[in-house]
Amino acid sequence: MIGLVVVSHSRALAEAAVALAAGLLPDQGVAIRIAAGLHDNELGTDAVAVADAIAAADSGDGVLVLMDLGSAVLSAETALDLLESAVEVTLSAAPLVEGLLSALAAAGGGADLRTVAREAENALAAKRGQLGESPEGAVENDPQVSTGVRPVDDSVIADTFPVSGEHGLHARPAAELVAALREFDADVRLRNATTGAGPVPGDSLTRVLTLGVLPGQLLEVTATGTDAAAAVARVRALIDGH
Repeated sequence: MIGLVVVSHSRALAEAAVALAAGLLPDQGVAIRIAAGLHDNELGTDAVAVADAIAAADSGDGVLVLMDLGSAVLSAETALDLLESAVEVTLSAAPLVEGLLSALAAAGGGADLRTVAREAENALAAKRGQLGESPEGAVENDPQVSTGVRPVDDSVIADTFPVSGEHGLHARPAAELVAALREFDADVRLRNATTGAGPVPGDSLTRVLTLGVLPGQLLEVTATGTDAAAAVARVRALIDGH
């Protein structure tokens, strides 16, 4: 499993970011290490501490390093030269908070280092969409509510239903949904049937958040694979639960 390292000038900032990510996505089994601040709570970064954190986070599959700014990047680059053993490391340009959450979701799902890095670096897509930029992959609106799970053909299961949660499909329910879908042998796609945003893969937190599903809007779910019907039913159950 991919390990994660958070490099920040502030220990308090790094700990808060990790606490937020772990609170939204608990029990992922992902090693997250912090290399932040200097002695006596001074602001700064230490390349030796970063190297130690990378070594501690590595399980043999690689480590993604997220940094805040300035010397955090320089310390992380220097740390690569200080590693005593070979570790596959990617230094990410992702935003610290959103990138960490997205990386945790991907790593917890067993993604490889390249995929985890891509998820982290795409983490601002949802925020851009909320601020008025066109969501990626928009398609024609289809605001029809189904009467339940229905077969589209012999291999595809689909359902469309309103999202009734107070805040829609925001970060916490989206993260829970992505985590829950891991147990199914199914390819799940989600679409905002009210706005036409999507479809997006259900195993990508960054992509799910780009749908921007608000309370009362319709979520369309399609799935293929052995567990397609069960996966669609789980999505409905999770959404109804919120």
